[in-house]
Amino acid sequence: MQYLPAFLDIRKRRCVVIGGGEVAARKVGLLLRAGGEVEVIAPRLDGELAALQAQGRIRWRQENYDPAHLADAALVVAATDDAELNGRISAQARAHNIPVNVVDRPGLCTFIFPSIVDRSPVTVAVSTGGASPVLARMLRAHLEAVIPAGYGRLATLMGGFRDKVRQQFSSTDQRRRFWEKVLTGPVTEMVFAGREREAADLIGRQLREGAPEGPQGEVYLIGAGPGDPDLLTFRALRLMQHADVVFYDRLVAPAILDMVRRDAQRIYVGKKRDYHAVRQEEINRLLVEHARQGKKVVRLKGGDPFIFGRGGEEIESLSREGILFQIVPGITAASGCAAYAGIPLTHRDYAQSVLFVTGHLREGGVALDWERMVQPQQTLVIYMGLAGLETLCRELITHGLESDTPVALVEQGTTPRQRVVTATLATLPEKVKGLDIHAPTLMIVGEVVRLHKTLAWFEPDQAS
Repeated sequence: MQYLPAFLDIRKRRCVVIGGGEVAARKVGLLLRAGGEVEVIAPRLDGELAALQAQGRIRWRQENYDPAHLADAALVVAATDDAELNGRISAQARAHNIPVNVVDRPGLCTFIFPSIVDRSPVTVAVSTGGASPVLARMLRAHLEAVIPAGYGRLATLMGGFRDKVRQQFSSTDQRRRFWEKVLTGPVTEMVFAGREREAADLIGRQLREGAPEGPQGEVYLIGAGPGDPDLLTFRALRLMQHADVVFYDRLVAPAILDMVRRDAQRIYVGKKRDYHAVRQEEINRLLVEHARQGKKVVRLKGGDPFIFGRGGEEIESLSREGILFQIVPGITAASGCAAYAGIPLTHRDYAQSVLFVTGHLREGGVALDWERMVQPQQTLVIYMGLAGLETLCRELITHGLESDTPVALVEQGTTPRQRVVTATLATLPEKVKGLDIHAPTLMIVGEVVRLHKTLAWFEPDQAS
């Protein structure tokens, strides 16, 4: 290990930065965030530093560097464009045992700045010892993606109970076990969901009882998006990897299901036209039953659970039964499939509004507000319309849309099996008959479909 990782308290301590340019400004920003009193030595200041000086956030000495500037400094940063001067600053700081950093010259440094993931008071530092700052930044970017901002709030909440826990439990081992059980229970997710007061009440109750309550179940209603696993939210992925049991739909892609915790129980509750593997009432009952067993239950739905996903019914059931739940929105098929097909749903030249409807047949017909669906300057997006495609096209023409209105049918949108079939309302039904098309599909009707030819960017081999 080339450097000893350590965290330095510089609050209200004098930090000297020599240099007035962009590089110096980056270091000044870090020192200010850590509470340092920053003094900049430079004949002139560039824009960002000049703004900080005007705001009174830094002290500026409009002078050339002099060794006397190092007196009483807690640390020194050399960030000039003069290599010889930077070397002298390093040598003089070392001679006075003052920690010194010379930007991009690790051999002249007695300390270096790591790449930082700031979730104050949680701080994660990544360093390559100066060997590759770009690699350190890449690692930091990865950590930024997987460490939720809520960890800072969680640490603050825990800090508020630290003295009480120490008073309640005499041994270090007892305190450790208490915090481990608290953090693996619902408290963490409560904080991440913004329910900090509820989380504090739960910790207080567990502390008064001398031990945490038994496992408390919770249901996570998660939108899995239209198919591409990369479109999952960070929150969705994190909760999926905490699941004890997962109830998933037919529209959830296998690649997404593979991202669930490996040892989680998987239960298929998918539906398709005219066949429901599990009725909705039974799904509602199963969610409640497993949550009451203290499990973390993931309900995984294709697209967004609140757009033609019956998510509202499931949440109403959980609410009535007093079950904790969270809702994680997903990218709905309309926006995901349209984007991957290169079809903007709104466009100043073609459409100023967009309407989502379900084309699911009921008792041989489609009960829809046709007059609303045929408005000018509007894009119409029809979910679950494959079975009623011929009826939909015919009725749209009957109620006022031109027969040559452009229409696209997107099959398996956002996946490598995506296929986009373009036609008009008059020709689409016949064109589809000659193709082996299966659900899930999405139908897009309107002038914006004309842009597909020029804006299509995601074109697997099957596209037509």
